[in-house]
Amino acid sequence: MRSKMFGLIFSALLLVNACGCAVLLVGAAGTAGTAIWLSGKLNQEVDASVDEASQASKAALEALNFQITKETLTSDFVQLKSNYTDGEIIWIDIRRISEAVSRIEVRVGVPGDKDSARRVLNKIIEYL
Repeated sequence: MRSKMFGLIFSALLLVNACGCAVLLVGAAGTAGTAIWLSGKLNQEVDASVDEASQASKAALEALNFQITKETLTSDFVQLKSNYTDGEIIWIDIRRISEAVSRIEVRVGVPGDKDSARRVLNKIIEYL
């Protein structure tokens, strides 16, 4: 009886220990995913309101022959989605820093094609 009880307690402790490792692995994977997502994004602060940066972004996408597939608008944030020539998704996020300054973030695909994102960002800057 005593050995069965010891075996049951030992098994329970082993299970708790294994679950803790699984939680750590899931947490590490989530952190790595966030790092990959952030590393593939280009950011630039510009002297333009959110509305001006949004209009420049739309004009840049049109000049590059990319159609906007989704637009999300709030008073402090605009997100435009489109598709790049190779089918990768383009995300353009525009965040209000102040009334006259915005941050433009551009990502093309996952983990992020920085050359393609640079092409889009440069075209947006041309229209500001």
